Amino acid sequence: MTTAFMTPAPVHAPARHTGRARLWWLLAAGWAAHVALRLWLYRYHTGPVANPDETGYLLAARWLAGGPGADLTGSTFYQGGYPLLLVPIFWLTSDPVLAYRLVAGAGSMAAASAYPLAYLLLRRMGLGRRAALITAFVAALSPALVVFSGLALTDAILPVLVLAWLVALHDLVAYRSARAGAVAGALAAFAMATHLRGSVVLAVCVLVVVVVWAGRRAVAPGRGRAAGPVVAALASAAVVAVAGKALNGALGAALYPGGPRDLSGLLVSRLTSLEGQAWALSGAAGQLWYLVAGTWGLAGVGLAGAAATLVRRSAPYAHRVLAGALLLTTLGIAYASSAALPDEHRVGNYVYGRYLACVAVAWTLAGLIVLVKGGRLAVVRHALAAAGLLALTGGVAAWYAGDRLERYAFIAFDFPEVIFLTGENDALDLVAASVPALVLLACLTGAAFLTARRGRLLVVGVLALIDIAFTAGQAPARPSGGPDWLPAPPPGRVAVDRRVKWNIWVPLAYRVSWTRIEFYNGRPPSGACTAVVPYGTAPPPGWAATGLGGAQMGWTTWSNGRCR
Repeated sequence: MTTAFMTPAPVHAPARHTGRARLWWLLAAGWAAHVALRLWLYRYHTGPVANPDETGYLLAARWLAGGPGADLTGSTFYQGGYPLLLVPIFWLTSDPVLAYRLVAGAGSMAAASAYPLAYLLLRRMGLGRRAALITAFVAALSPALVVFSGLALTDAILPVLVLAWLVALHDLVAYRSARAGAVAGALAAFAMATHLRGSVVLAVCVLVVVVVWAGRRAVAPGRGRAAGPVVAALASAAVVAVAGKALNGALGAALYPGGPRDLSGLLVSRLTSLEGQAWALSGAAGQLWYLVAGTWGLAGVGLAGAAATLVRRSAPYAHRVLAGALLLTTLGIAYASSAALPDEHRVGNYVYGRYLACVAVAWTLAGLIVLVKGGRLAVVRHALAAAGLLALTGGVAAWYAGDRLERYAFIAFDFPEVIFLTGENDALDLVAASVPALVLLACLTGAAFLTARRGRLLVVGVLALIDIAFTAGQAPARPSGGPDWLPAPPPGRVAVDRRVKWNIWVPLAYRVSWTRIEFYNGRPPSGACTAVVPYGTAPPPGWAATGLGGAQMGWTTWSNGRCR
């Protein structure tokens, strides 16, 4: 009896267990809410809208699942990492509409996963549990996680991939975790197998683990040798990279028999000439401008905070490494993607946001950390630095592009955040977009400056209002009825005249889910049942025009009488 009285009861264990269970329920509920929002936003999407990119990934996924492929010779190479994740969808159904809806659902679930990952990252950056839950939930409303989540694009998963990589990288450095090292290496290599931007992620990851190994005594004194986590990171990166290379090799041989679009020569010329360097650096500046403007200034605050953390010796070593890794990744992607971008006579060649969308959420979190945790003077300094960065990068982009920003094609799909800022969907005015971005930054900074430290979550509330307004602008309109802009051939072999434009035959290759479309010059193959030809072409004997299409659409179809 005395012994029982003297033995302390574990009174804190149930409370700890209850708190942990409540946390996971909150994260699960928040994730489900974000999924539901995205499913609602993309409820009317039944097929690719961003061609040829979406179709390229969908055709790759269908071929990997055992379905028919296509001949994309001469097109941009769409790597296999992202399509590999979509393979189970094409095992479930071959119907292109249903498959696309399921892809949109999968992308919505992936983008919503930014919420728990952002929470983990914020906790590692020193935010309290309640503040991290609220801040992460609002950050998951970022445009980069809303615009692309319902599309068949790598941009639906890359922001989440980067967040997961940053969490693993932090744990590798802070805790010398071999498991975290293996995860960080595998994620970086998978990013490389997914998109060329991932090559920068992998290069930075390898650099970081080498630095960790070289400075193992400074990473975590007294916690043992650093070789194990480093070896785990490098080994997992090597294994996944080799597998990714084999996957992309097989995909290239099947879908690009004549070879993909070769940009290597262009890249070399850009890197080895003054004019090419001017193009690459100005394009990188334009991407940084878009990154800052498209996050309402928060990325600029985060960039300034990361630079300050990197040089402040009193900052935790893991935080400094993470700041350096994210800075290198961002600058590397901006420069390399701009250097490899061909001049397509569009405004997006000079100012573009999609390539850095994969790091936009991470920089939004970095900016929020500064505004929520920093002192008033620090908040003002970082906000002024963000405003200066916006002005500098925008000025460089405008100086180099000149009147091409007015003469070249403005594609609205490239500028969702800018359209929200300006209300104009047919032109880019850098000044007109910068001013409202600075106003929003001033609102966020003012909320941080005027409230006490404990009330800094007002900043998150202001951001929530901005992001909700942006998301409301993305709300879909019910599609109006009208003639189908694509051919709808019946089952059987389908042949396409090589004179038909790519914007017809590329999406058609996905719609024709039962066979690989064939190309021809002159007369259609005798065994084909449907031929797609330029509008106004007379059918040869044995073929009959169906009357579909038209001059505006640029195509018509013929039916082979032998297939009846």
